[in-house]
Amino acid sequence: MKTVYLAGGCFWGVEKYLSMIRGVIGTRTGYANGGSDKTDYRSVCSGSGHAEAVEVIYDGDAISLEKLLSIFYRCIDPLSVNRQGNDRGIQYRTGIYYIDPEDEVAIKDSVCSLEKSLGRKTAIEVLPLKNWCTAEEYHQKYLDRNPGGYCHIPRSLFAEAERSNPIPRYEPSPDSSLTELQYLVTRKNGTEAPFTGEYWDFFGKGIYVDVTTGEPLFLSKDKFESGCGWPSFSSPVSPEVVAEKDDISHGMKRREVRSRSGDAHLGHVFPDGPKQMGGLRYCINSAALRFVPYEKMEEEGYGWLMGSL
Repeated sequence: MKTVYLAGGCFWGVEKYLSMIRGVIGTRTGYANGGSDKTDYRSVCSGSGHAEAVEVIYDGDAISLEKLLSIFYRCIDPLSVNRQGNDRGIQYRTGIYYIDPEDEVAIKDSVCSLEKSLGRKTAIEVLPLKNWCTAEEYHQKYLDRNPGGYCHIPRSLFAEAERSNPIPRYEPSPDSSLTELQYLVTRKNGTEAPFTGEYWDFFGKGIYVDVTTGEPLFLSKDKFESGCGWPSFSSPVSPEVVAEKDDISHGMKRREVRSRSGDAHLGHVFPDGPKQMGGLRYCINSAALRFVPYEKMEEEGYGWLMGSL
């Protein structure tokens, strides 16, 4: 895990924007590089010299610092001095603050590339982090708790951030590695009997991956008890990891769900899920999944998803 601190105007929107990037594990709002190691919102607004900033913890294996910064630039006006959107003041300046000295070169190279593309010098401050102060609790995850709250960043950019670092495709394992039931379900479009699968009544914390490739498909936080006898999820990890197609087999009209990388049959999706979770029910065969517990996610290369649980 690596950490960098990014300032781009009001930290409510910047925190939300950055949190949606694949590879970002955690975000926290605070005040950076002011004149004191103790401050609060009132003091910052009164001229303490701190910038409203976001602590970004990210998985360097899932996203590079250079890629993270290139996405960050999309949500700021890099030429504006002490102003972003309608917010004015030194606390709304743009900045990149680092704690690892080895990051300095990469950050300065990144800003230099941006300046070349713009044909002008930017107003982005690049300095080692000092006097970091975590913001008050009511500033943390503000837009998650207040979806209609003030934000200077266009809402369309949030969806863009979510798509900005897509999940790479995973390579399929040989079919010989599958059990007889796994092969029947994933390769022959079979269905395990209800209330018999390994995960239909299992609710441990972690992720469910494609048994044929290891590609992450579903999060435990999106799993719910539907009473149908198969694992049920409100949504996949990302829309891109599954494919849907019409299925008229067995005299029924359904929407089949298949994995993207492994082209494995997973199950079906129905419009009868909990309304508070989006209204969909991804009804998935346990045999098409492998569960990775939260404690082993980083070890198995899924650390970038830990912040989503």
